Amino acid sequence: MSAPYFFGYGSLVNRATHDYLDPQPARLRGWRRAWRHTDLRPVAFLTAVPCEASEIDGLIAHVPGNDWAALDEREWAYDRHSATYSITHGLTHPADIAVYAVPIERQSPPDTRHPILLSYLDVVVQGYHQMFGLDGVADFFATTDGWDAPILDDRSEPRYPRHQTLTADETGLVDHHLSDLNVKPIQPA
Repeated sequence: MSAPYFFGYGSLVNRATHDYLDPQPARLRGWRRAWRHTDLRPVAFLTAVPCEASEIDGLIAHVPGNDWAALDEREWAYDRHSATYSITHGLTHPADIAVYAVPIERQSPPDTRHPILLSYLDVVVQGYHQMFGLDGVADFFATTDGWDAPILDDRSEPRYPRHQTLTADETGLVDHHLSDLNVKPIQPA
């Protein structure tokens, strides 16, 4: 019998945002990350979109007892997909690995009414830095679409519910990559 795992490619890469067991690096082929919004949430968030030529790094972790309820609740704006993609990982036992993604027909590009929260981006980058190092952070930015979206600087009053405290170096890392992309976060109104 295969063990149930999920593949996280955004905030789930940051192990401080969950307590799922056996977290480890993995790579998903045939998908890219993209910033999107839906009518289900007031801000933009990451989703995976099919892209045959792409690969993205992320984290897999075990879902104990095949109990998906808590993770489904956390990822309620996404659909859970399984077994239709290729994931490279270091597990030595069989695993069924699910990926959460927003249905394409529900996605829209972010806009000023539905911006990316900088506190959310900070959490994601912190996770990639801890799991994959500086190269992993650079790869995250390179394999994510939608950097033309507005980013709301909510660091002083984080709106993202699982926000984390970043070190000055981690904050600088996020800011450096945004600067390289010519992205200047907007201030709250």
